[in-house]
Parts: sequence; C-alpha cells; structure tokens
Amino acid sequence: MDKGMGFLTIAGSCVAVLFVVLVKHKAEVIMNFCIRAVLGQIAIYGINSLLSSYEIPVRAGMNLVSLLTSGILGFSGISLLYAILALRLL
Repeated sequence: MDKGMGFLTIAGSCVAVLFVVLVKHKAEVIMNFCIRAVLGQIAIYGINSLLSSYEIPVRAGMNLVSLLTSGILGFSGISLLYAILALRLL
C-alpha cells in the first residue's frame, strides 16, 4: 500500500466517523422535538380542560402552530401561547 492509498483510507475513516456522529446527533434532536411536541399537546389539552372547568374563556388551539411552538420552545412556548391569549382579555 502506498502513501496515497493510506491517506485516503485514514481520510475515509474520519469522514465515516463524523457521519455517524452527525446522524446520531440529528436523531437525538428530532426525537427531542417530537417528545416536546407530543407532551406540549397533552399539556395544552389539560390546560384547556382545566380552564374550561373554571369557565375561563382562554383556550389555545391544538393546531400546527401550537405543535411547532411547543416542539421548538417546550414549556416556555406553551406559556407564551397562553400569555398571548390572556392579553386578549385585557
């Protein structure tokens, strides 16, 4: 094996390792987003039910915008949705 082939083998191994690390990181980010989005929708449903039982007219919709907000921002995104809705009462 000459120098060029050895260099290509080492470079190829480095690229393969970097690819595996990036794929693992992306899968972790996507899984984290999905978990936050699902738990956010469950929280919105629970908060809407609680506010409905106290007859408070603030209800966040369960749609794509609230799904993305809770998925990206987490609990603070849910708080943001209800803060925006509460401002309409003022």
